Order: sequence, then C-alpha cells, then structure tokens
Amino acid sequence: MNIPDSSLKRIVIIGGGFAGISLAKKLRNKNYQVVMMDKHNYHTFQPLLYQVATGGLEPDSIAYPIRKVIKEYKDFYFRLADVKEIDATNNRIIADIGPLHYDYLVVATGTKTNYFGNKEIERNSMSMKTIPQSLNIRSLILESFEAALLTDDESERESLMNFVLVGGGPTGVELAGALAEMKKAVLPKDYPDLDINKMQIHLVQSGERILDTMTEKSSEAAEKFLVKLGVNVHKNVRVTGYDSVVVTTNADLEFHSSTVIWTAGVSGKLISGLNKDAIFERIDRIKVDAYNRVKGYENIFAIGDICIMETEKYPKGHPQMAQPAIQQGSLLAENLVNLQNNTPLKAFEYNDKGSMATIGRNKAVVDLPKFHFSGVFAWFVWMFIHLISLIGFKNKAVVFLNWVYNYIRFDREARLIIRPYKKKMLQSFTTDEV
Repeated sequence: MNIPDSSLKRIVIIGGGFAGISLAKKLRNKNYQVVMMDKHNYHTFQPLLYQVATGGLEPDSIAYPIRKVIKEYKDFYFRLADVKEIDATNNRIIADIGPLHYDYLVVATGTKTNYFGNKEIERNSMSMKTIPQSLNIRSLILESFEAALLTDDESERESLMNFVLVGGGPTGVELAGALAEMKKAVLPKDYPDLDINKMQIHLVQSGERILDTMTEKSSEAAEKFLVKLGVNVHKNVRVTGYDSVVVTTNADLEFHSSTVIWTAGVSGKLISGLNKDAIFERIDRIKVDAYNRVKGYENIFAIGDICIMETEKYPKGHPQMAQPAIQQGSLLAENLVNLQNNTPLKAFEYNDKGSMATIGRNKAVVDLPKFHFSGVFAWFVWMFIHLISLIGFKNKAVVFLNWVYNYIRFDREARLIIRPYKKKMLQSFTTDEV
C-alpha cells in the first residue's frame, strides 16, 4: 500500500463514517501513525440520504472528501480499499489492494440493509444506505412517472404510481413525508397530464407503532402528521414477499407496486477473520467491552453501529445512531493515547442527547432527555442540529440555501434522472454493493 515505515505505532481504521471520522479527528498529531481505509473516498451524512432520493438535495452536499478531513494531519494516510479479512494472528488486514500490518485495529464499518434472509425482497426492492442507492431511488421514482404517462393500461399506471415503504423507523417516516410533499406541491406541476391524486404512498410497519424507538407521544404525533399528508400507515403488518409486481404480507393485504423501498432493518458490515465468540450472529454486530475492545482481543477495537456493547442500561446495545458512534470514536482516541502513556482506560458512558425525526414542512418530532415536542419548533430544531452536524462550511451553506429555496418556492430542484436505473442490470449485485 506504500505506507511509509514509522517509528510510531500504527493504528488502522476501517470505515469513514461518523465513528471513524470522529476517531480520526481526535487522533490528530497524537504520536501514532494512522491509516484510514474506506470503499469510498468520501464521508456520507446518512441522515439526509432521503432528501437526495426525493430530489431535495444534490449528493455532493451531503458528502465530504475524507482526504480533506485529514489533509493537515501528520503521519496520517488514507487508502481507497475494500478490506476483505482480518488476520489477527499476524496483526494485519488483507484488502483488495494488499495486506497491511497494524499495532491497533479499529473496525468502524457501520451497517448494511438487513432483509432477514428474504432473497426475493432483496433482489426486487430498493435500499437506501449509500449515495448511489439514493440516486437509484430518485431515478426510479421519476422514471415511474415518465412510464405512467406512456401506458394505456390503468392497472399498470396505478402500479407505477404506488409506492411502498417497508419499515416505520426514522428513515421510512422521513422518506414517506418527503414523497407526500412531492405529491402535494411538485409532481402536479411537473406532470399536469397525470392524475397525481392516484399516487399512493404506503408505510408498512410490523410493530404496533411507527418510530418505536421514540416516545409514544412522538410516535402518535408523527403518525398524525403522515396521515394528514395523505400517507397510508399500516401497523402490525409484516411484508413477506415482493416479486417486483405484488407485495405480499402476513395480513389480508397486498400492494401492486413497481417501487418498494426497504428500510425495515440493518445488520453489521462484518469483515471475516474474527472469532465466532466475538460476533452477535443474529444481527452481525461485534461484541465489545466497556472500552470498545473486541471481546477476545487486546489490540482490536470496534466502534459505532458495527459494535454491540451490552450494559445494564442498554442490554441490547446502544442505539444505532450518529451520536453513540461519534462519542465512542472520541473516547477511543483518548483511550488509545492512555494506552500509549500506560494510564487507565475510561469506560464508555453514552450521553443521550435525544432523538428526532422530520415528517415534512413545519412537521417534526423531538425527544430530549427531559422534553418532548413536535410541530414547527421541532422542525427548526431538527434543521439546526442537522446543519451544524454536516462536515464542511460549503456543505452547510449549500444545504441551508437549498432548504430556504425549497421552503419559499415549494420546490425540489434536484429531480433529475442523471443515471437511469435499470433493475435487471443490477440483479447480480447485492443492494448494498450498488
């Protein structure tokens, strides 16, 4: 990989998401040689992927070059690579560009879409974990309306204008709200010769309520917002199959749709080589102790969504959100310096700053440790938190200006079919590889 030899110990970080970037920033000039690897050369701000998918933002406004983050860091290197295996016996990783030795290894690979073993749904539905996937969804949505204009078959037209979102978590809820706003304000102008009222948006949730990781008050408020926007919310319904034409469920309910977006769950992006005892197999997460050290290893750590730290307060691990990942990355940097100085390590304690979701214009729900609110003020809080969390001044400015423009004009300028989506061409790939 042409990484220079160094008298310093080498830390290898796999993954440039929230956890990896947080760790990298805190390791700046800390007497370590640091090598970061990722399959992409940019960091993705995943909470806003749904806005790329629905034409609200261009992809470059939620992406930031990893090399730009670390460009002034001493003895810090980035390699565009897909890490295939961890050779813990020899303290090295094996990537598609070659092997590399490490003194400390940090796995921060994040998650991928979990289809719970249903290959039919995996093959025929869409997922939204990466920027390319969001662009595919944007193209498919717009192509569906273009095709609806051309067909004389009424049932085919209804299928093309029928959108099914599986999973009532924040991603599904926010995507449903964005589609509903497109139906209300954008699509009637773009397609005056289509009856946009026939467009149907179905949000299918297998549990008793949407946003089930938030308070009941927030769940109820979010559902009311969605219903008011015209979204059909189906609770206690589990999707069992999708053959690219018909969505089947465990209830007396089926949908004819050409667009199904799966947001019903995630599992860890594992790298082979770790002992089975270190893996929580059902969800493919890596077991770590209170210091984010992988169980059974002294010099391998895991942070962010890929790891599961079982505590009394969080017996199923911490929420798979940005804040736990950022906090774990920051503390691990401190602990790696403590290892260097032979001082005691600090145990991780999650500082829960709350959670939030937006449903659309002037509509959001916010859960803070002591307060719960919804509506216009919650929407402004949501926007502010997401703006300050973006990396780079340009991204912050571009997103803010886009939001102001969209708010004033009731418009979404980025509804462009830049890369046409052809489902058959992509069937040989898993969805998270596209």
